[in-house]
Amino acid sequence: MGAGQESRDLLQAAGCAGCRTPFPRAITMAFQPIVDVTDGSIFAFEALVRGVDGAGAASVLADVTPDNRFAFDQLCRRTAVEFAARLRIEARLSINFMPNAVYKPDVCLGTTLAAAKRHGFPVERIMFEVTEGERVDDRVHLTHIMAEYRRQGMATAIDDFGAGHSGLNLLAEFQPDVIKLDMDLIRGIDVSQPRQAIVASVARLADTLGMAVVAEGVETEAELAVVRTIGIRLVQGYLLAKPGFERLPEVRLPAPPAKQRAA
Repeated sequence: MGAGQESRDLLQAAGCAGCRTPFPRAITMAFQPIVDVTDGSIFAFEALVRGVDGAGAASVLADVTPDNRFAFDQLCRRTAVEFAARLRIEARLSINFMPNAVYKPDVCLGTTLAAAKRHGFPVERIMFEVTEGERVDDRVHLTHIMAEYRRQGMATAIDDFGAGHSGLNLLAEFQPDVIKLDMDLIRGIDVSQPRQAIVASVARLADTLGMAVVAEGVETEAELAVVRTIGIRLVQGYLLAKPGFERLPEVRLPAPPAKQRAA
């Protein structure tokens, strides 16, 4: 029995009538690092879904339907863990999940735990990301999901923070370990005082709440310099590394400006 059929059987046994429909295409993963720019170490690798032919995430996500979303979510988890073990990732593995595709948190997470055990990947190095702007049918359900992940020793993150209208409420309700700032807040931050003020305020708030902050979408050295000045250590973006298709890309970390090194 394949891992996919095993996952569907477990979910159906738990009463998930919508878990019978398989996802209609094969997928694979690309990996992009989240880098600690203070020392160049890797905080995490984010697993990004791809078609086996190299098709981007948008192409794959276009095939997700209400009927196959459960199978898709489980397939992404298993594939990410399998590749993380194969590539010998020693940092955290960050996996995006769809709250509306989690039938029962403990049961759905059980298939992830089984995959981690099967491939020898430590579960405590798994981090789950939920996008702030994603429509969630049941906020209480999402609260239970996040609580179950924490109970199992896994980290949680809110992705694209600042893109939606409920960011502060999400922080209060779910208290994630990591906040990933939406790239639109970072784009052009070097020439935008409003963006600098907003990002600095969020960074201070996160520090007060004991949450780490990731600046996503950093593409220029000028943006990186401002992010560093604000005090954000964790950075993700094309400037440092583009996603590697079924591989771990090499990181290029520009040295900080002389005045930042002196500080």
